[in-house]
Amino acid sequence: MGAFLDKPKVEKENEDGRGNEVDYAVSSMQGWRVDMEDSHTAKLSLDGLPNWSFFAVFDGHAGSKVAEYSSQHLLEVILEQKNIKQLISDGGENEEEELIKKAVTEAFLKLDVTMREISDAKNGFDRSGSTSVCVLISPSRYYFINCGDSRAMLCRQGEVHFATADHKPNNPIERERIQNAGGSVMIQRVNGSLAVSRALGDYEYKNVENKGPTEQLVSPEPDITVIERNSKEDEFLVLACDGIYDVSTNEELCSYIMSRLRITENLTDICNDVVDMSLNKGSRDNMTLVLLGFPAIPKPTEKAREQEKKLDDSLRDMMKDICTRAKDSRGNNVDFSFVLETFINEHEKIEGLPPGGGIYSKRGFLESVYKEFFPEGSSAINGDACDIDELGPDSETSTPMESESGV
Repeated sequence: MGAFLDKPKVEKENEDGRGNEVDYAVSSMQGWRVDMEDSHTAKLSLDGLPNWSFFAVFDGHAGSKVAEYSSQHLLEVILEQKNIKQLISDGGENEEEELIKKAVTEAFLKLDVTMREISDAKNGFDRSGSTSVCVLISPSRYYFINCGDSRAMLCRQGEVHFATADHKPNNPIERERIQNAGGSVMIQRVNGSLAVSRALGDYEYKNVENKGPTEQLVSPEPDITVIERNSKEDEFLVLACDGIYDVSTNEELCSYIMSRLRITENLTDICNDVVDMSLNKGSRDNMTLVLLGFPAIPKPTEKAREQEKKLDDSLRDMMKDICTRAKDSRGNNVDFSFVLETFINEHEKIEGLPPGGGIYSKRGFLESVYKEFFPEGSSAINGDACDIDELGPDSETSTPMESESGV
């Protein structure tokens, strides 16, 4: 595990774009970690394949070098593969799934070798590794590519249609490979240390003699799943590191994003809301989220906006009452943790909270009301003040967990 800060860094880096019938937005936050080790790639149009797109999230551990290099070079290595060059020469026609899958796998293995050679030459690389989750989008298909425990999720008609499976050491197939390579799985980690069983980099786990690259303790081989596109039903696609998924299930994340799409068309705002909500749920890891919107993405409705306003007005009234009483009894020296704890204790059930987000998604709003009464007050927020889980199961959220990525 990495070291933690005394307070989280909540500033976000954003990116967005539009093309090839895809709208995308990205939000990244360092959070509680001492360093930011996530990277990402977003390409709406590919060289030689203008109707294809590529997006990826790389979650580094024990350093950021492998994640950064992968985000800069993985796509170019994919495009250099023989089968992809043939596809380009055919003008994107004759798309053969198995040949593309083979090319992507070969690109991962080649990139891993290249980075090892750089590392062995002591050219600035460290002992770091990185999980990766990518989607290569053709006019007719999604190629989901995952290596590690970052995750992709496709939502179709309001539900999770597909999600990649995490590569964890305790998975039977992963455990068998690790043990065959002379390793062990202890406390759900490779040799009791690394919490993922597939990754780029992590070369100290790839030194078993007489074993190929995909037979090592940690494998750089991705799983690739092909899903046919459905322009009438596909709504959005998410790529995110485990800093997001450690505190939300696939279904919770899908539901929360759906609820936000009924309020706003701004995908960047929605990405930022998810990252903030994840921090408030208790995520202790770096967080990066890529959100892709397709033509069938839900549009905001006046009814949903009215319901959201009604909820905010109700929360504001509750919070104002508590702040007024707190100020009367304690004066101006009242910190946010006290007010929030009082709010939680007095309002165990609140109707209309965003599904999948619950009260976590409203913590920033509650703080803004608090600031109206106590402009100079202590804002001990983002998970270090009190336990919001006391709201119980009606808050429609999952139990916060500490990230297990990396070492």
